[in-house]
Amino acid sequence: MNSSSTGELARVESELLARWPESRLEPSLTRISALVDLLGNPHRAMPVIQVAGTNGKTTTARMIDELLRGFGLRVGRFTSPHLESMRERIVLDGEPVSPERFVETYADIAPYVQMVDAAGEHPMSFFEVMVGMAYALFADAPVDVAVIEVGMGGTWDATNVADARVAVVTPVAMDHAEYLGSDVATIAGEKAGIIKADSIAVLAHQQPGALDALIRRAVEVDVVVAREGTEFGVLERRVAVGGQQVRLQGLGGEYDEVYLPLFGAHQAQNAATALAAVEAFLGAGAATGPIEQETVRAALGAVRSPGRLERVRTSPTVLIDAAHNPAGMTATVEAIRESFDFTRLIGVVGAVRGKDVAGMLAALEEICAEVVITQNSAERALPADELGALAVDVFGADRVSVSPRLGEAISEAIELAEAGPDDALGGSGVLVTGSVITAGEARTLLSGRRP
Repeated sequence: MNSSSTGELARVESELLARWPESRLEPSLTRISALVDLLGNPHRAMPVIQVAGTNGKTTTARMIDELLRGFGLRVGRFTSPHLESMRERIVLDGEPVSPERFVETYADIAPYVQMVDAAGEHPMSFFEVMVGMAYALFADAPVDVAVIEVGMGGTWDATNVADARVAVVTPVAMDHAEYLGSDVATIAGEKAGIIKADSIAVLAHQQPGALDALIRRAVEVDVVVAREGTEFGVLERRVAVGGQQVRLQGLGGEYDEVYLPLFGAHQAQNAATALAAVEAFLGAGAATGPIEQETVRAALGAVRSPGRLERVRTSPTVLIDAAHNPAGMTATVEAIRESFDFTRLIGVVGAVRGKDVAGMLAALEEICAEVVITQNSAERALPADELGALAVDVFGADRVSVSPRLGEAISEAIELAEAGPDDALGGSGVLVTGSVITAGEARTLLSGRRP
């Protein structure tokens, strides 16, 4: 990328970031509907597989993308938030769009965005404009199918301007309660808004209240439902080097000897959900039998999910994980216990306001000998001193240190891990977690790139 392209990309990113952030919401589809109408309804140019839920959305979307491309389809994928680059959100043919195409797409839609801004009470948000860019780019490509991850909720999320052919809901848990509701049933009811007439609903394992809300919506709009544990699921799994070996029940039959290069039971469940979504999209079921098994094995074996229990360094092992709520952190803790033989693990934790930080710390306390508390660069970052006080309540003062700069916190954690008595046995490690932003910034720092 030349200096001119770099400058143009930086200008576009700056203009986008000047808009309402993702943390500021005004629930309405009015602005995004006006934009796509002005753009000629690009969201209707291709079938959509939409993914909602609390945890596992991005990884499930990545798996769906990989499977669809394995079957020869051209795929556009929209996910959020990003770890390191804004371009990660809009993926074409398995790769983030180029800087040049990102800039060109923004330039194409910018005049129409300005028209919507001028006509409304509120200007379009960062997320709404990104959604508009994704749909416009996918229509222009063109793609055979778009895999679209919901930003937050479902009914009022900007992505929901499209009508999904397959509506996927990953596990629903407590998160964003200030916007979505104070219990899982209410939150699930909001996420159920992606299930519409003529779609197929693919539901991962849910808590009872959440499942009831999702099934209620499916009955209301009279759609076919596939549920984890009934129509599809994980039949068997065992730990393997670098991941796990799984046997999956799909809508069309069993898929055995599938290697998944990701850790934890939750990732096997994500794979089963993604497979069912692709089977539903391709029209597979009990009457047709499984889709091509070797293609499924190759696709799932190629899946990568950056920032999701990702090993970025050895000696000591440093893992990065984007868990940002208690349910996600519990899944991470269980996966570490199962897949890693740490005798001493040091946590590095940076979180944002509005999260159940105490719940996350409680989950981490079970496996971390000590924690180094830090903060990321987000505007909503929880100050390190404030987070440190919460950590002391959970871990005790002797197991907590505070280092506000993330890079210094990681260095301190590595030193603590290396100083452990079991380091010679290779049993020490570091886990950087607490927020997608923390994970992304740590990934940049540990790769040697400038943050």
